[in-house]
Amino acid sequence: MAKLPETDATPLDDAARAGWLYYVGGKTQDQIAQELGVSRQRAQRLVSRAMAEGLIHVRLEHRVSGCLDLEAQLRARFGLQLARVTLSLGPGVDPVSSLAPTAAAEMERFLRQSEPLTMALGTGRTLRATVESLTRLDAEQHKIVSLIGNIAPDGSASYYDVIIRISDKVLAPHFPMPIPVVAENAKDRDLFLSLKPVQRVMGLAERAQVTFVGVGQMSDSAPLLMDGFITRAELEDMQARGAAGEIAARAFDSDGRYIEGGTNARVCAVEVAGGEGRSVIGIAAGADKTGAIAAALKGNLLNGLITDETTARALLS
Repeated sequence: MAKLPETDATPLDDAARAGWLYYVGGKTQDQIAQELGVSRQRAQRLVSRAMAEGLIHVRLEHRVSGCLDLEAQLRARFGLQLARVTLSLGPGVDPVSSLAPTAAAEMERFLRQSEPLTMALGTGRTLRATVESLTRLDAEQHKIVSLIGNIAPDGSASYYDVIIRISDKVLAPHFPMPIPVVAENAKDRDLFLSLKPVQRVMGLAERAQVTFVGVGQMSDSAPLLMDGFITRAELEDMQARGAAGEIAARAFDSDGRYIEGGTNARVCAVEVAGGEGRSVIGIAAGADKTGAIAAALKGNLLNGLITDETTARALLS
């Protein structure tokens, strides 16, 4: 199993921790720099920022403690290996901009490991935003592989495919799946998946030590419908079959069980599920996705989750 990353921190969290270490822990700026792994000059700036942001009074006034508590509750409730909860941005604000930096930091922690690993990635808006938030690094010891086809119904490359984008950022060998996301029929799907290059990519994805995926809802605002991968009639058919959410275009029901038939019979993707020796981390938040996330957790399709405060509380309630 891939080594799980340590707790991540946002830039403001770094200031909060530095301020706490300085004013409560009594540590010097040199000691803080060493503990946080930054230069002395940055440690000094972080301490100053903690004061400027009003985080330091008699106690630490920072909501990160609430996020950490929610993370602990999520791990306990759902048996997760990893949980990260970001600060919510407020009602009506797209949570992707809050999730992406935290998810990118988690990816980077895996990619900075010296031991070679294979990382599999889904697709979608959240994954694309996450990859765009990555810092550039040299991770040529690792392999990056796609879980799903990357061709849209009109024959163009899928707009939210992330494999090429991440390869430019981290300089790692990458393995796309150059077939449709959803084939026209089950016979075509079987033909695509029988191709030896595709089989090699799928084999890598199935053996990946760590996997990052988005979680899509299967309501009337389903991303698969909005992005043109399935029709309204096909969505309604999957809803009638009990579809509650989807991961890598493969729909599952409210118990987190993948549905037989329907569009699932035409999806060109690896079936994702958490399990021994495999870290499967979902990146998702929002009221419209809460039911889908809950179902995925119930079915153990995920054993890691990056979400925001509002969604975490909804899942725990």
